[in-house]
Amino acid sequence: MDEQKSGTPRRSRRDRFSRDLVAFLICVGPAVLIFSIMMLWPLINMFRVSAFEWRRLTAPKTFVGLANYVELFNDPKLLVALRNTTIHLLVMLVGVMPLSFMLGFFLSQRVRGYRIFRTVFFSPAMLSAPAMALIFLGVYLPDGILNYVLEFVGLESWTRVWLANASTSLWAVIASDAWGAVGFYAVLFFAALSDLPRELFESAQLDGANYWTMMWRIAFPLILDFFGVTLTLNFIWTLTGSAQLVLLLTKGGPGTSSLTLSYYLYDKAFLTHRIGYSQAIGVLLLLMGVVGLVFIRRATQRSYLA
Repeated sequence: MDEQKSGTPRRSRRDRFSRDLVAFLICVGPAVLIFSIMMLWPLINMFRVSAFEWRRLTAPKTFVGLANYVELFNDPKLLVALRNTTIHLLVMLVGVMPLSFMLGFFLSQRVRGYRIFRTVFFSPAMLSAPAMALIFLGVYLPDGILNYVLEFVGLESWTRVWLANASTSLWAVIASDAWGAVGFYAVLFFAALSDLPRELFESAQLDGANYWTMMWRIAFPLILDFFGVTLTLNFIWTLTGSAQLVLLLTKGGPGTSSLTLSYYLYDKAFLTHRIGYSQAIGVLLLLMGVVGLVFIRRATQRSYLA
């Protein structure tokens, strides 16, 4: 009788656990399955393919182990692509993001016409990459808008063939990317700053705080977590998405002057058809991304800044 009484609670706990497990699998299982198919498998497959020499999708694969990585780290183009990617990241993170925050704070003050400014700032984000590339081709052509303005103000010596000059092609691509990003993030910051109590800034003004102090000493710490999120988005987009503007504007040239890691991956995968080698570049991009995300997370933690 005692054994039956002691066994009943154990069975009820097992039954309850089984029901909870079934309910959990029904609710979460499809999401885990989709995540595994769409995210985990491609990630694992990237590491697997990087160990093969694979010319074209229909060609047979040859296992080469770490040979693609050895070749990659002895590739002189890798250092150029790393340098260009680092420059691009620094401009987008250290230059564009503070500027976007300042513009967002300006909008959050609800100055006259701020709705018009908000629309104008956000409009570049609604353009596709080909449309943006066409706009900047019109800017950078030898007889384009930029050279015309320079000639008009008497700076003919500054005119260049901007996209075909090794010293300016990378900066031309970066400027195009920054133009599309700065307004987009400004509107995101405007949305976050608009949720802050207005009384904070009114009290600060009564205490004699100027515009700069309110922006960086009051508003910025309050949305630091959000700033970290936008910094992460910008980092990921710049690291992996810069290939499209490079492809449309310069194709990495002239020479390798505007070559970035993401475009180099595209070049090896789709132009020279070295799929295994391209995935080795992808692994390097992944490692850079993980290190960058950890650094951004540490840098935007309140305890870290305190």
